[in-house]
Amino acid sequence: MRLRPIFSLAWFMLIPLCLVAQDEPELAPVTRTYAITNVNIIQAPGRKIDMGTVIIKDGLIRAVGKGIAIPTDAIVIKADSMYVYAGFIDGMTRAGVNRPKEENQPRVKDPGNPSPERAGINPTNDVRYSLNPADKSLEELRNLGFTTAQVVPYGNLLPGQGALVLTAGKSADEMLLVSRSSMYSELTGAQGVYPATLLGVMATWRDLYRKAVNAKNYEALYASNRAGLERPVSDRNLEAFYPVIDQKQSVTFRAERLLDVSHVLTLKKDLGFQAVVADVKDAWPMINTIKASGAKTFLSLDLPEEVKKDDKKKEATNPRADQEKEALDKRKADAIQAYNAQAASFQKAGMVFGFSTMSAKAKDIPANLRRMIAAGLTEDAALAALTTNPAQMLGLSDRMGTIDNGKMANLVITDKSYFNEKAKVRYVFVDGRMYKMEVKEAKKGDPNAKVDLEGSWSTVTETPQGKSEGKLTFKKEGSGYSGKISGGRMPSPVDLSEVTLDGNALTFKYTMTFGSNSVTIVGEVTVEGDTFKGTVSFGQGRTAPMEGTKDPKN
Repeated sequence: MRLRPIFSLAWFMLIPLCLVAQDEPELAPVTRTYAITNVNIIQAPGRKIDMGTVIIKDGLIRAVGKGIAIPTDAIVIKADSMYVYAGFIDGMTRAGVNRPKEENQPRVKDPGNPSPERAGINPTNDVRYSLNPADKSLEELRNLGFTTAQVVPYGNLLPGQGALVLTAGKSADEMLLVSRSSMYSELTGAQGVYPATLLGVMATWRDLYRKAVNAKNYEALYASNRAGLERPVSDRNLEAFYPVIDQKQSVTFRAERLLDVSHVLTLKKDLGFQAVVADVKDAWPMINTIKASGAKTFLSLDLPEEVKKDDKKKEATNPRADQEKEALDKRKADAIQAYNAQAASFQKAGMVFGFSTMSAKAKDIPANLRRMIAAGLTEDAALAALTTNPAQMLGLSDRMGTIDNGKMANLVITDKSYFNEKAKVRYVFVDGRMYKMEVKEAKKGDPNAKVDLEGSWSTVTETPQGKSEGKLTFKKEGSGYSGKISGGRMPSPVDLSEVTLDGNALTFKYTMTFGSNSVTIVGEVTVEGDTFKGTVSFGQGRTAPMEGTKDPKN
């Protein structure tokens, strides 16, 4: 959830100072050698070294094991029983990809025969030209442990070429691992022109592919004997299919739903190309069909929100309506459990699969992985879907996916097992470059304090330019809380994120965005009856006092 702050315009003006400081030129590290010591090394699913050492030098893993000599020029990271994993690999995402500006499309004289671009046929488009290394979404993925991702462009039908990139770098070229890693396609039509329907999309796909086959064959014939043959006319859109026809490139489809997967497999069977179905959400009824087709699969890390149980007992005013609601809630809960168990079903069927973050919110991913594990997915299988499986599926096994000598130094270090609910990412290495997470220990509140947080609270924040007033509202949600913030110059209330009440210690977060930059604001207050006091803090250690008073109930 995102939140815009309640501060005055003058306070807004302070934030860019923080962002400017972050954009200052970085000094080159004195060494590119690191030693991670006393760490539980999860080399790969099922391979573990207890309390060992990992040596990194010049972006590569140079040594893994026990009793390893520490290089004299190494920066030593005393992991103290932490866990280190190979960096995670995202099978499909748009993290870091600039979204095209929405513009009103001009009317087409002949909607049944639009230009290829207007119809969404742009297979030559290279996603790296739309990649923004400073985009916050890349940092969010990296902070979760994802060091590599297959990014794809925006668009419908045939938006262009995907690329395998690192989640860190100063430029798109520095981030790039593999260009044109896959042709990308969606089974969505264009607005107001052909093909606007699924039927039209499927027909257009077949027509393009078969035209490309014919064009390629004619070019080969012309090259073998040009005498008496008309010169072939170049068509870049058809030529983009040639690597696909030659089985040198696969086509990655966004196929969230069961019918989407079915349509992709039909195209694959009819035309014979290598297909990848990605961001798959509900394909467990056709696991055997997917397996038989040979299509590679990336399951979505997005899960539907769980049904919240209302623990409060209510007097039965309409028994029949209550029974119907109870039955509906059970059907919803059963359906959601099927989504949770999809990965376990693929594991049970012996399928090799990875994960896609395309439609998932970064903040939900760790919890969603734990939900999958609770539904039957083993931790080893979850780790394989994050590391070894996508490395194999994307042709990266020779340089990443495991912690072995000679592999790229793409690593994630956590203070507990990654799948532990309380685990925090402490370090991430991308191509040997270290990123340290600032993990702030939550303040412990009075466990005996009785706090009634639900309701509306009027807040006052002491900014350097004076007092700024706002409004916070909290609502009980199961065992936790949700919240909203409003007031100041905000046009409408916005959701809070990570609302936590420990005794009488309350914390919450929200994010400010300035173009490609953003700052996360953290509120930490102590609640005493109908008032609270504390601070809000943001980058570079800047803080401001905040107080709140609970509003009377109407």
